[in-house]
Amino acid sequence: MAGENSSVTAEPEKERLLNQHKEKHFTAGDIVRDIIIGVSDGLTVPFALAAGLSGANASSSIVITAGIAEVAAGAISMGLGGYLAAKSEADHYARELKREQEEIISVPDTEAAEVAEILAEYGVEPHEYAPVVNALRKRPQAWLDFMMKFELGLEKPDPRRALQSAFNIAIAYIMGGLVPLLPYMFIPRAKDAMVASVVITIAALLIFGYAKGYFTGNKPVKSALQTALIGAIASAAAFGIAKVVHP
Repeated sequence: MAGENSSVTAEPEKERLLNQHKEKHFTAGDIVRDIIIGVSDGLTVPFALAAGLSGANASSSIVITAGIAEVAAGAISMGLGGYLAAKSEADHYARELKREQEEIISVPDTEAAEVAEILAEYGVEPHEYAPVVNALRKRPQAWLDFMMKFELGLEKPDPRRALQSAFNIAIAYIMGGLVPLLPYMFIPRAKDAMVASVVITIAALLIFGYAKGYFTGNKPVKSALQTALIGAIASAAAFGIAKVVHP
């Protein structure tokens, strides 16, 4: 009776403590990852293409035409890649879930021993984890969730994740890809437009790299410099190759 009373009084106390302490965790990791993938390639690839065409003495109209075609193709390709990656992750989770369900039914003692082993790795003593193991055995769904998370390290994916990832990456690629092409839309001479494109794109890469470092927990300034350096090297390489092939 005393145990029941203590449980009743503990529950409101738990709720009070949880309400007092609201943790602020960053939960948009998947969206940020999609944006990083899309914008990073979107800024770099069309930037290098435009620089290469400028080095080959192409006109601004040709650079715009080729650049827009590349942005469209790149957005489709990158979006499809994001879709397939997310779909593969969901398929993998479904296969492992089915296998784990079958094992809980066919070899419950073995699965219970695995639960005990997992808890023991956290320093939980046998007399402490035995009630937990028994409680999980009475709750098949909770047992299954426990095994998926702690044995396999898998989180249930959002069923809409594949389409969302494809959309996020494609839109991010288009937004990034249009930045280095903007000067060519207003400056007829490609070499002059290239100078403006370099300035604008390097600035965009610095801003993007800083934001990427900020949201991913890395050093923002270092991330900004690394991102800009990669873009500069790619465009310089494309420009140099174009000059060698088409002096």
